[in-house]
Amino acid sequence: MYYFYFPYVFILSGAMLFDCFRRKQPLWWAAMVLFAPVTAPYFIFKSRRTEGLILFMVFMATFSMVVGVEIYTWAKYKERNKYAHLPPIVRETIRFSDILKQTTQDLDKALVELEEMSKKMTSPGEAQDTLAFIKIVREAETVNQEAVTRLARFTQDYQSYFVKQELSWVYQIKEFYTSRKVIIHQRSLNQYLNAFEAMLRYIADNFDQIMSKESNPQKKNYDEYYIRYRRAVDRHNKFNVMRIEFQNEFSKKHPGVSPYLPGTRQTETFKLWQ
Repeated sequence: MYYFYFPYVFILSGAMLFDCFRRKQPLWWAAMVLFAPVTAPYFIFKSRRTEGLILFMVFMATFSMVVGVEIYTWAKYKERNKYAHLPPIVRETIRFSDILKQTTQDLDKALVELEEMSKKMTSPGEAQDTLAFIKIVREAETVNQEAVTRLARFTQDYQSYFVKQELSWVYQIKEFYTSRKVIIHQRSLNQYLNAFEAMLRYIADNFDQIMSKESNPQKKNYDEYYIRYRRAVDRHNKFNVMRIEFQNEFSKKHPGVSPYLPGTRQTETFKLWQ
């Protein structure tokens, strides 16, 4: 630490030493500044009186900046090393669980945004934008599932250690994400995204014909896409209700793992474009 503070103090003290030589002031002023930089303003005004105001402002600005950078650096260092005293297996477990928590939050945020976008479908451009965002949702979902898999495998590999240390919360996270109801819910989400994506692609390619007041083959085909989409939404909402009930019960039983479970918006029934 003190990557910036000590160089700054040496430079400040050196500048004070040079000034003392030039103005024939006591050299011990430089030593005082070296060990107590906050005394610099006193010596500035003592040698220059009111003429030292500009130097004082420069000192305050640079000193505040250096102290601020040091505090920020120290905080980041403490954050990175707050688990340094723990055994390697425990540190790795915490790292995997933190990644899972973050990816779960990212997926939650992406689904919220997709829900908002799904309510706006008045032009081919909006359909294309929603299609592009579905790719982002799928990426967030993939990253989240990879985090679940890593934690589950790690838990299995060090099962005896976790049993010995009584780290039950690790198993509880794995138990939730590998449960049948959560897996079914995940599959229904993928089916919904597939159906929504297919319908959006058809809308983008045939928007004018679909919105036309006259009957045409494109409108009839659109009805089929819409029916598949509505079925996928209804199916997903059904499994979502099951997952909601399971998650609520699980959270009450194991409150310590709540931060690692899907966010509150993920547990709402989908209210999508009609």
